[in-house]
Amino acid sequence: MTRGTRAFLLSWAIVAGLACSTGASTGASNGDDTQFPATPSQAERRPDVIFVPTREAVVEAMLKAAKVGPNDVVYDLGCGDGRIVVAAAKLGARGVGIDIDPQRIAEAKENARAAGVEGRVDFRLGDLFEADIREASVVTLYLLPSLNVKLKPRLMEQLRPGTRIVSHDFDMGDWQPDETIAVDGKTVYLWTIPKR
Repeated sequence: MTRGTRAFLLSWAIVAGLACSTGASTGASNGDDTQFPATPSQAERRPDVIFVPTREAVVEAMLKAAKVGPNDVVYDLGCGDGRIVVAAAKLGARGVGIDIDPQRIAEAKENARAAGVEGRVDFRLGDLFEADIREASVVTLYLLPSLNVKLKPRLMEQLRPGTRIVSHDFDMGDWQPDETIAVDGKTVYLWTIPKR
């Protein structure tokens, strides 16, 4: 899948999700003007992107670019099925995955258990834009460019100088990466939080 195709599909999914959630969150009409309140699951914020798994070669390249090792704490924002966090744990790092989708968190926990690294990882159901990420020494992303740009102020505010940020396929607008790597038809971007 090309970068343009992924961006198109993700954008389409967001628009479709918003269209569906608008009717659900305001209540549905049954024809007699009776309003039905939103259920708690309907009122929760939907994911910003659809889940598209990162290929193994790209996961390896992301962790290699960030020089992940046993002293690192890797946060994957929008962790999906947890594959990046699990791979980081296999390198000896501690990992934290954050995702807004309960199904993905359940899959991530099962994948960590199957890999035998559940003691080195923590998967949290939550909004990546509200998460406390100060503990991270590495942050991984596979979001849309607009979401990366939206997240940048939080990264700059919460992360210590020297923290590495790695993004699969999408940049951060005018923030030039320290390194750009082509792997398996994909692009990996690496930034380092600068000294203040």
